[in-house]
Amino acid sequence: MNQEKLFRSTGSYIAGTGLIESVNVALALEKPLLIKGEPGTGKTVLAQAVAEALGMDLIVWNIKSTTRAQDGLYSYDTVKRLYDSQFGEAGVSDISRYIRLGKLGEAFSHETQVVLLIDEIDKADLEFPNDLLWELDRMEFYIPETGVTVRAKHRPVVIITSNAEKELPDAFLRRCIFHYIDFPDRELLEEIVRTHFPEVEDKLLGAAVSAFEEIRSIRNLRKKPGTSELLDWVNALQLGGISGEVLEKELPFPGVLLKKDEDLDALKKHRFL
Repeated sequence: MNQEKLFRSTGSYIAGTGLIESVNVALALEKPLLIKGEPGTGKTVLAQAVAEALGMDLIVWNIKSTTRAQDGLYSYDTVKRLYDSQFGEAGVSDISRYIRLGKLGEAFSHETQVVLLIDEIDKADLEFPNDLLWELDRMEFYIPETGVTVRAKHRPVVIITSNAEKELPDAFLRRCIFHYIDFPDRELLEEIVRTHFPEVEDKLLGAAVSAFEEIRSIRNLRKKPGTSELLDWVNALQLGGISGEVLEKELPFPGVLLKKDEDLDALKKHRFL
């Protein structure tokens, strides 16, 4: 592999060995990297870390339930063109003035290689992934309104995240490198926290991670806290002057970790009263 294009953990993102290997295989094979994992495992932040590690710009395409593949390619503002024609605006006949590239189009047209994050692809319609296959394979798309083919100046590094809300088509999966991010174990959690808060006291860190893991073990939580909530909580504990000894007896600021009434009620029924 090209040593200049190898991904490694950054100062703000700690990646496990398996994830690092998956990213670098995707880079070497020039294939999209499909990332799955429960919320809070750093799927979205991975793209930022890859862009930082490789010295590339990051383009983010946030997928919604109404998103179509066409949205990522380009849009044609027919309403503005009609408006301009009614008021005698010059240049109305130049359709290219009313074409706006989407996120995939931006990535293709960028002067340098970029990281393109297609975030939460499973939120879209079932046909959405298949509709992207041609463009992702060929690295080009055609704009019939202008007769122009947009070709990638540099093949973007494509990272796709999924929360597994829907099954993705087999044809799409065959074209991706897949990696499932397991939730960090205790050692990695402590390393992640120390990366963000190097001065955290050992006793506070140990007690916070223990309490965090115990909360995640409570059955039937609707939304388990993730690493981002842990980082926010440790920050709040430090700002509040909470010691490790206090955490052994009570749980301050529970609303930083749990965001649903039912989960807070479940916590009250647990040992933290």
